[in-house]
Amino acid sequence: MEQALEAFYQSQSGFFLTVEIVATLALLAKGADWLVGEAVVLSERSGLPKVIIGATIVSLGTTMPEAAVSVLAALQGKYELALGNAVGSIICDTGLILGIACLIAAPKLPRSIVNRQGWLQFGAGVLLVAICWPWGVGGNPWQVKPDAPWGRLPQWGGFLFVGLLVGYLWLSVRWARSAPAGEGLREEPAEALAGGAVSLEEWEKDAAAPMGLVVGKLLLAIMLVVGASHLLIPAIEEAAMRMHVPSSIVAATLVALGTSLPELVTAITASLKGHGDLAIGNVIGADILNVLFVAGVSAAVTSGGLPAPASFFQILFPAMLAVLIAFRIGVMLSKDRMKRSYGFVLLAVYALAMIASYTSLRG
Repeated sequence: MEQALEAFYQSQSGFFLTVEIVATLALLAKGADWLVGEAVVLSERSGLPKVIIGATIVSLGTTMPEAAVSVLAALQGKYELALGNAVGSIICDTGLILGIACLIAAPKLPRSIVNRQGWLQFGAGVLLVAICWPWGVGGNPWQVKPDAPWGRLPQWGGFLFVGLLVGYLWLSVRWARSAPAGEGLREEPAEALAGGAVSLEEWEKDAAAPMGLVVGKLLLAIMLVVGASHLLIPAIEEAAMRMHVPSSIVAATLVALGTSLPELVTAITASLKGHGDLAIGNVIGADILNVLFVAGVSAAVTSGGLPAPASFFQILFPAMLAVLIAFRIGVMLSKDRMKRSYGFVLLAVYALAMIASYTSLRG
């Protein structure tokens, strides 16, 4: 199957290959929207508070495309694509998506999230770089040399992240249950928590459907996400080969943007409805999960872990840390709302990261 897909994409012109990648990304995003909507319905039927659903189920659902693409890539031995997608999604979520959300409307800053999960978000990014750093290896990974030493997210690091993921989800539920009324994410309608994936009419219909039907639709959504990921990986590799750009860079830009579409839909929908704090909470949660869930599981399923070549230390890791630092500074300089003009700062950092990703490697 994989060889047949590779042969098919190799036979396509550049135009049709681009169209096929865009269509597959759209299919992946639609599957993720569907998955989130059904997961929220299932959680609501179980009686969980909406604030807990937003902190756990929705964030897990919106990062499912990244997880599906990265884990499948790792299992197929395409390690740079797996790690590049996780790192690129953090850059995209915090720079592009949160920047757009700020420009639409100055979002409220729920301090329980930005002062607690926000530091976890930053700490997760720093921990990822620290574990990938080639400790004890001669040379400097920041040097632009073909033989520069490679770092690695080892398999034990993947298991560590998975363990931290369990702890993070447990803490999220505990914090949500103990939060005073009105603190943190508000008790939004479940269809808003689903990022606009379902209309109110569809929501009410699903809420009254038999539990077996809801579970069946959830499983179909998962199959759609996984199937679209299978189609996407060889297409991305072929595009990277034709552009003479490392697959890690393509994964950190084009693939990361495509797999982050659920977060983008959630942020825009929430901001337009005046629920910018929901957008911030979702981005923070998605960033944490991109490290603990996406990178963690991808490394855990491979005996040798995920290699981090020189391009990660020269471009991707600095860009990721830069956008996380810019967000932390924006929070500290803001009061009860994130300054709307700060959206331009986040977008500028994202644009510089994208320009650097291609120009420094192609030059």
